[in-house]
Amino acid sequence: MVRGRDACWEHCVLVDATRQKVRCNYCQREFSGGVYRMKFHLAQIKNKDIVPCTEVPNEVREFILSILNTPKKQKNPKKLKVDRAANGPQNSSSASGGFHPNPASSGQRGSTCPSLLFPRPSPSAQPMVDDAQKQKQDDADKKIALFFFHNSIPFSATKSMHYQAMVDAIAECGVGYKAPSYEKLRSTLLEKVKGEINDNYKRFRDDWKETGCTILSDCWSDGRNKSFVVFSVTCPKGTLFLKSVDVSGHADDAHFLFELLESVVLDVGVENVVQVITDSAASYVYAGRLLMTKYNSLFWSPCASYCIDKMLEDISKQEWVSTVLEEALAIARYIYSHAWILNMMRKFTGGMELIRPRITRFVTNFLSLRSIVIQEDNLKHMFSHTEWLSSVYSRRPDAQAIKSLLHLDRFWKSAHEAVNISEPLVKVLRIVDGDMPAMGYIYEFMERAKISIRMYYKGIEEKYMPIWDIIDRRWNMQLHSPLHAAAAYLNPSITYNPNFKVDIKMRNGFQEAMMKMLPEDKDKIEFTKEHPVYLNAHGALGSEFAIMGRTLNAPGDWWAGYGYEVPTLQRVAIRILSQPCSSHWCRWNWSTFENKHAKKRNRMEQEKFNDFVFVHCNLRLQAIRQNRDGKCRPIIYDEIDVSSEWPTESESSSLLLDDSWLENLPFDCRSSPSTYE
Repeated sequence: MVRGRDACWEHCVLVDATRQKVRCNYCQREFSGGVYRMKFHLAQIKNKDIVPCTEVPNEVREFILSILNTPKKQKNPKKLKVDRAANGPQNSSSASGGFHPNPASSGQRGSTCPSLLFPRPSPSAQPMVDDAQKQKQDDADKKIALFFFHNSIPFSATKSMHYQAMVDAIAECGVGYKAPSYEKLRSTLLEKVKGEINDNYKRFRDDWKETGCTILSDCWSDGRNKSFVVFSVTCPKGTLFLKSVDVSGHADDAHFLFELLESVVLDVGVENVVQVITDSAASYVYAGRLLMTKYNSLFWSPCASYCIDKMLEDISKQEWVSTVLEEALAIARYIYSHAWILNMMRKFTGGMELIRPRITRFVTNFLSLRSIVIQEDNLKHMFSHTEWLSSVYSRRPDAQAIKSLLHLDRFWKSAHEAVNISEPLVKVLRIVDGDMPAMGYIYEFMERAKISIRMYYKGIEEKYMPIWDIIDRRWNMQLHSPLHAAAAYLNPSITYNPNFKVDIKMRNGFQEAMMKMLPEDKDKIEFTKEHPVYLNAHGALGSEFAIMGRTLNAPGDWWAGYGYEVPTLQRVAIRILSQPCSSHWCRWNWSTFENKHAKKRNRMEQEKFNDFVFVHCNLRLQAIRQNRDGKCRPIIYDEIDVSSEWPTESESSSLLLDDSWLENLPFDCRSSPSTYE
């Protein structure tokens, strides 16, 4: 991978030289295979499993296409060097300085190579465009910008998968295309999109018969008198938003919540529901138990993300952990409070950030500490660099305090220890924090996390047992479910691992889950016959392809492909292994639901607004699914990268709260106050 000879390096970042892993500057996707495969990504050409970039500028796409279309014998024109003087003092380094890559950052996002400090394409790298065409493009860009500015549209809207698709569709229509009117948007087009989403809902119901589904219940309260619940239903094919309900005044009423959960279960179909995930509050726990009592075939589970986040919160309350987290926060807060210092930090870290603000508070704290540990050498070098020493900031007392902290051995010792005991749990949280079917992994990964912590402390009980006690308290009292044990038992990558030993808790959990999911006597008899076949890998389960697939296929896919000789066990295994573990992965914009329920509207207005919210939420869920390519892949604990983007980091789109689009409804729809809901 010769960086200096390929113009494509202006548009991507080297992440891991050993694995030839690069990251796109525009959509942040990462690929192994070097810059060659990245070209297909940027050129929006499908090649094997490469996903075309949705955010690459047109001129960059055309430029990369021109490179791919150039015969190998021809050499690409040499790129002009970036004029550092034009970038200002913040983007330059003194001759006496330089950048010192941190060995600990190998394999992490970003690189400290100086050539990566200017990721945007230089003018010389742009394709030749005639003046008239360039003028048209500039004019189109300006008009799009004016539309954004005039209507206060968030710039993040450009990241939508529908943004470029919209522009392409308009271009296909040619000059004279008339955009849909205000009236058409809020009537026929809204109804059309809603109808398409409902068609998807019908198709999903067919999938539920095979894979089952999980009902997700996400709760929010303003801490005073407002409380809302959002219901959605998920399966491996995707997630559908169902509805939001105002539960103000009933959030602590377990019987009210039970009836609410029951109504959603009946709407989805009891025969389809494998699991209901709710909040861990006492009222929801009791409501979940009432639900399982009445409907013996389904499981209630607390949100795994919430429970693991609570484990990290408990760990952060340890005195020494609390101290080092506060000190790390002070470092990050100081750097991010000054634009010049922040820009300088980004130069020394190769563009890597220290904070991850859109994850939960305790995960953010530990990930920020982890980033600081990775960048230890670069941060120290930055604060001793001549550029820093010659700045006005270096002589201030607060800067001196931060510099002293960065050279304090006690801080780094505690920081490394805190990262090593938290990262195993953060890894588990990373795989359950999403709608991916993670059910088959959580049981084993919690054990792996505990083993990692024990190994870090070299088996010294007085050191690792306090952390284990925190984990076990939350795991045994809140999180652990027979469904987790059964999923681990049915995961072939776990059960057939020669180092795996089934413990009593897993066996009992598996038996309990089978009793719930196989209520009929004939199914119990068939299960009893088929169980030894799975345990001993007889028949198709022990074929060469099945053995290879144990680690190459997702557990549910493995059962679908090789479990045909044990159909009863296959059906149950697919339904269990197709479920997620968390409900908090989707960052809902709660003000949307607050506006929906708080404002009084007549029936027609309310129905329109409900349709708008329904369409908006489901389109956002579709976008999240597309970002993960709709594929269920096997998860390997040692390969989990906590530095990659989390589902909860995807920006929560701000639904238009101004409901003036409801105005001018037909006069006869404006009813008396008695029609308000």
